[in-house]
Amino acid sequence: MIHVVAVITAKPGQRARLLEAFAENRAAVLAEAGCIEYGATVDAQGIPASKASFGPDTFVVIEKWETLAHLQAHAVAPHMKAHSEKTKELTAGKLIHVLEPV
Repeated sequence: MIHVVAVITAKPGQRARLLEAFAENRAAVLAEAGCIEYGATVDAQGIPASKASFGPDTFVVIEKWETLAHLQAHAVAPHMKAHSEKTKELTAGKLIHVLEPV
């Protein structure tokens, strides 16, 4: 299994729009072969901010894929290319961590 932690930072004030676009694309991703989990998360409410907090412009996508090949196919899927094009003007940065269990 492959785990992905994708830290997506929006341009200031644009996180809600990015999350809307994520939600619109999510069903297509979940329908992909090998996709086990694909969901967006934000800092938990009620927890004091710390150096580890992501802040109001960032969200984290938690993904699980059956194999690396499935993740690689996801990266080049037409709906992902369209999503990237649609959101590029809203996005300030992305950090994609690809991990495997030990």
